[in-house]
Amino acid sequence: MAEPVLSIQSTVAPRGSHVRVPRLGFGVYQILGDSCTTACQRALEVGYRQIDTAQLYRNEEQVGAALRKSGLPRSHVFITTKQGLRGDTPEATYQLAEKSVERIAGPSSGTKAYVDLFLIHIPHIRGDAEGRKEVWQALERLYAEGKARLIGVSNFSVDHMEEMKSYAKVWPPHVNQIELHPWSQQRDVVEYCERHGIAFQAYSPLAEGLKMDDEVLLSVARKHAKSPAQILVRYGLQRGWVVLPKSQRDERIQENASVFDFELDVDDMLTLDNLDKS
Repeated sequence: MAEPVLSIQSTVAPRGSHVRVPRLGFGVYQILGDSCTTACQRALEVGYRQIDTAQLYRNEEQVGAALRKSGLPRSHVFITTKQGLRGDTPEATYQLAEKSVERIAGPSSGTKAYVDLFLIHIPHIRGDAEGRKEVWQALERLYAEGKARLIGVSNFSVDHMEEMKSYAKVWPPHVNQIELHPWSQQRDVVEYCERHGIAFQAYSPLAEGLKMDDEVLLSVARKHAKSPAQILVRYGLQRGWVVLPKSQRDERIQENASVFDFELDVDDMLTLDNLDKS
């Protein structure tokens, strides 16, 4: 069977779940205040249907405000957030997570508040193994209550995911969000996720903008008359990743979403695959 044609509406579902995760998302790390609300509104206008935030980013409220201002139904936008802190008690840890849901929903939402995906942000939480367990159990509680439609992890190694088997009621995690781009392909983690039906999200798919003058990347960009950023986004999509580019600039938000009118061929993909240094 032929592979489905990629589009801005393309989604993927973790194994065992009916919840669909948009393949293209919009990252908001280091975008604060009204700038975050404006950037998210623009991304939604362009056609993005996933926004990726976190407690650490200090912009969950602004993401929620952008969603409400967009006029889109809540069910049409997929919101991801993350928790990297542990409270003084398990109940306090849970309340930290619940506060994120409330911040995104906003005041007087009128509907049951939820996020679509809630992740443990980092594996190195106070107490490490015990901290990971406590935060995961808080997310499991949210999931059971319907306040998170999916739960997962971020920056977890294979060992971290294996460790979860000793305490997780929900296993495997639905998603693992990791740094992924041609120079960091983390093939052991990706292979593990694929084997267990864990969807993976690629943060920093543009390599933080540090590789835009790479001659190999530029050669592929010239071949397709596309920008280096567009090549990187398209590469991640063709690798099967959920890709989360970020930008505050209007033209870049549009550009990063304009990647569905061309395709990288087998040679292009191999050329970019060979850049891996992870």
